[in-house]
Amino acid sequence: MTSEVAGSAAAPAVAPAADLGFLQRFGGSIEYILIPGAALLAALAVFGGFVALFGKNPLDLYFYMYQGAFGTWFSWQNTLTRAAQLILTALCTALPAQLGMVIIGGEGALLIGALSATAAALTLQSAPPLVVQLAMVSAGMVGGGLWIMLAGGLRQYRGVNETISSLLLVYIALAVLNHLVEGAMRDPASLNKPSTREIGAANMIGSIPGTDVHWGLVFGLIAAVAAYVLIYHTVFGFAARVAGGNVRAARIVGLDVGRLVLTVCFIAGACAGLAGMVEVAAVQGRTNANLAAGYGFTGILVAFLARQNPLAIIPVAVLLGGISASGGLLQRRLGLPDASVLVLQGIIFVAVLASDALYGRIGFLKGKS
Repeated sequence: MTSEVAGSAAAPAVAPAADLGFLQRFGGSIEYILIPGAALLAALAVFGGFVALFGKNPLDLYFYMYQGAFGTWFSWQNTLTRAAQLILTALCTALPAQLGMVIIGGEGALLIGALSATAAALTLQSAPPLVVQLAMVSAGMVGGGLWIMLAGGLRQYRGVNETISSLLLVYIALAVLNHLVEGAMRDPASLNKPSTREIGAANMIGSIPGTDVHWGLVFGLIAAVAAYVLIYHTVFGFAARVAGGNVRAARIVGLDVGRLVLTVCFIAGACAGLAGMVEVAAVQGRTNANLAAGYGFTGILVAFLARQNPLAIIPVAVLLGGISASGGLLQRRLGLPDASVLVLQGIIFVAVLASDALYGRIGFLKGKS
């Protein structure tokens, strides 16, 4: 008995990474961090090589990207301000993905949400600011929700591919915005750049006390947490994931797939519409062509890099927001075009899509010897 105890005490401890049982239990979760991280690093390496072709030092590139994104408190605030809209537009892609749908129309929902919020504010100019702000939130979310729900309805009841329809709806939304801003909603005083009338300083949502980061960041955080709870901790979310995994099985057990599709698409569009409201009420103060800044398209990349997980969207949005915020510093210090960060985002997107083939195929993460 004594020798057995002594032998057990002398046995070396097994590191968790070398424990096959540990890898079998958590290997899948590790994949969701390791593979996107590797794709991101590969994209940065490729972009560094691309910059080196133009005689720039890649190490300087990475340094200034870090400085422009996270190096100072000012940089952090700029990053978080951009991350707010990215969180909301990423949810527009991530939520329908639970149903197996690929919605890429967040930019259109953002524009419609911005128009709806602006119309509500201009209609209620004499109302108290709190009433106007609540009306803007409601109008923005309803406008964006209905816009994406249209793509879901076309897929469910007419068999139209939701990826194509949601993308085409972006261009329709942009045309609607230009038509109204240059026509019925145009401020006569806006000569060089057509815009609507301002919603009024009193109706702006302002910044979080002690920072220059607007309250849109709080809206985004709340929306991401609420979406996570909805999808992973409610009966509705479980039903949506069942329908996304096997539509025929969902119908057999009596789930109303059509209602699930329309509801999830509405919620997804409402998130992007809220991003449009935030852009108007916290940044622009009015609606004009500047609203088409590409947040909806970058949100697609955020959702894919986060593997459609609402909570994972938060850090990924901060990271992509930082990359976007560093564009100005890269232009000043290295002479790169401000749009060079868009090239990096494109490379990241390709790397993330290519890395999808690696999931489930890394032997040591499956606990294989």
